[in-house]
Amino acid sequence: MSTNTAGKQRRTLKDYIGLVARGFAMGSADVVPGVSGGTMAFILGIYEELVQSIKEVAAPDFLKAVFSLKIREALQIINWQFLVAVASGILLAIITLAPSLEWLLENQKVYLMAFFFGLVLASTIVVAQRIERWGVDRIGLMALGAVGAFLIVGLVPAQTPDTWWFLLLAGSVAICAMILPGISGAFILLLLGKYQTVLAAVGDRDIITLGLVAIGAGFGIVTFAQLLGWLFKHYHDLTIAFLTGLMIGSLRKIWPWKEVLETTIVDGEELILREMNILPALGPEVFIALGLGAAAFVLVIVLEQLASRGQTNSEQAEPAAAK
Repeated sequence: MSTNTAGKQRRTLKDYIGLVARGFAMGSADVVPGVSGGTMAFILGIYEELVQSIKEVAAPDFLKAVFSLKIREALQIINWQFLVAVASGILLAIITLAPSLEWLLENQKVYLMAFFFGLVLASTIVVAQRIERWGVDRIGLMALGAVGAFLIVGLVPAQTPDTWWFLLLAGSVAICAMILPGISGAFILLLLGKYQTVLAAVGDRDIITLGLVAIGAGFGIVTFAQLLGWLFKHYHDLTIAFLTGLMIGSLRKIWPWKEVLETTIVDGEELILREMNILPALGPEVFIALGLGAAAFVLVIVLEQLASRGQTNSEQAEPAAAK
């Protein structure tokens, strides 16, 4: 697609509906502990634009325009149409799917995780292909990311205070994880002992709790995006290699078949403290789960092929239009 003078992509209504759908996919993933919305953004081809667009929100020119109440000028500086479309999809998914995904996690967890396992496994291949040149440094960073994610997702959830400042902190930390492929924001909330709190707040329309988490998330995502944006600009391939490793390591968490080793009761809810991945006994459940995982794997590969074909056609069309 061509860009305007502000460096933003020119998009049609159909394009923005597609962005809402991508945001919906991100929001759906973010609700599930172990699955990252950042991974979905990578799969759907909007990750780097998302990071750069969020980064612009902290730009001095934008902040100066906002504080001067020059709203039109401020909107010309940032990629606000993109952000609004993606954020709308994420919010819509969280509001509409939280109860359904909670039910699936409780009643059909193997099938749900098998589908997401296929998505993430395929996405590691797709994302790795974006590295132009492999070398020892890139392989090393990918391994580091994989080991780091593998260890993080094996941590035991903590009991933490239900205070306003900790909700702010939880929101700021979890949102950073949500835009990191392989590290689930929902799982970070689980580690911080606030996953059930936030999920219940969504169902109960608890505006105060959700507002505190959202304020913390807003601060965290803008500040963290500065770092990610800088890394993409100066160390693109190394950054992609590390993020690919995070996705590989996260597969430990979303392996569908597990044996629960230790649980505890928190606020009347059973919370898993330790579990171990196991190989399942062959049966109908295994074949259905494998089928769902394979379908998800193929879906990612097909979407990537379609996206690559669309990008190629767009690049070929621009020179022709210029003539």
